[in-house]
Amino acid sequence: MPKDDYVNIDEIKRRLLLEIDKLKTPDGYLNAGYPRYNTLFGRDSLISAWQTLKIDSSIARATLKILAKYQGKIIDPMSEEEPGKILHEHRFTLEEQKKLLNWKFPYYGSVDSTPLFIFLAAQYLRETGDKSFVKGIMKNILDAYLWIRNYGDLDRDGYVEYKRKNPYGLFHQGWKDGTEDHLGIKPPVAIVEVQGYVYAAYQSLEFLIKEIGGKISRDISPIKKTLKLKFNRDFWMKKENFFALALDGDKKQKKTIASNPGHLLFTGIVLEDKVELLVSRLFKEDLWTPYGIRTHSSLEPDFDPYSPHLGCIWPHDNWIIYKGLQKLGFTSYAGRIKEALLRVYKKLGKIPEFYAVSRGEVVDMSTLEKEPTANPLQAWASAGLLEMIWSD
Repeated sequence: MPKDDYVNIDEIKRRLLLEIDKLKTPDGYLNAGYPRYNTLFGRDSLISAWQTLKIDSSIARATLKILAKYQGKIIDPMSEEEPGKILHEHRFTLEEQKKLLNWKFPYYGSVDSTPLFIFLAAQYLRETGDKSFVKGIMKNILDAYLWIRNYGDLDRDGYVEYKRKNPYGLFHQGWKDGTEDHLGIKPPVAIVEVQGYVYAAYQSLEFLIKEIGGKISRDISPIKKTLKLKFNRDFWMKKENFFALALDGDKKQKKTIASNPGHLLFTGIVLEDKVELLVSRLFKEDLWTPYGIRTHSSLEPDFDPYSPHLGCIWPHDNWIIYKGLQKLGFTSYAGRIKEALLRVYKKLGKIPEFYAVSRGEVVDMSTLEKEPTANPLQAWASAGLLEMIWSD
């Protein structure tokens, strides 16, 4: 599609639905992307299932079902499996597994799939009222909670951290993952957004137990309250009026300005006096562009507009921030993100996994002459934009 061609909302919806259908498996969940990552991912599949809940709730049902099937049962450093943990990714064929010989599949090197699993289960129940299905996976949900408490919090300080077990596995295991230390954080790493996901998981579990039943050894309410107060104290950077990217292995703040704290908005973990400060900081010009919020501030010394995690813009990242803004009543800011992603679609004729903004222009990272770094089709990019415009 020529870059300047006008595309109406109905046509964009039609195309995005076709893209999602292309990624849908016979079992009903969405593979992460195409042509790369055309397989089951924990984080990606859970978020794209959340995005499509009001469009096709069967995707969330299928996602919860398949992830429950492969939920961790044993301790295995090679695969980073632990009891109750939700996988990072699976490669189902021997041919695919040979591409990552030092990994064992399913591979569990993800710190956020497990709390997001609990969160999605609650969202699914709220949307569908399907108590029968959720009751059938309630043990998996409770086991996921036990992973958070017993394995996710390595030093029992209330925060969920990661430190890879397989030396060839992912060094960083949040959504800005990678095999090298591109974020410059000494492990164990308590990444900022995951603490919000855990808080949302606690809220979700309280709701699920009330609706479905189930027992846990301790009341979640005081655990949740303590986490919220402690988090707002330990992660808040007073000088910057923003949350730190992480606490490192020495419990020191990683004082990087990044998009990650925007994910906290939907979770409820941010104290009221910090919400407006957080929101306004996300829209300062070192993070905000006409095409969305960057992953990384342009004022940071390691900023690179073409780096996936140190400067590019990810539609799903922006969608999660958008959902938080909507939830908290910041409709004008949410509208700016929606307009930005539509502007990208109009310019590129698609919404890729991520893209760059350099000198005021958007750059499609999936069509570079040298090796492309972004997938042209990614579930949580397409589904995120579709959810934004679904009611238009």
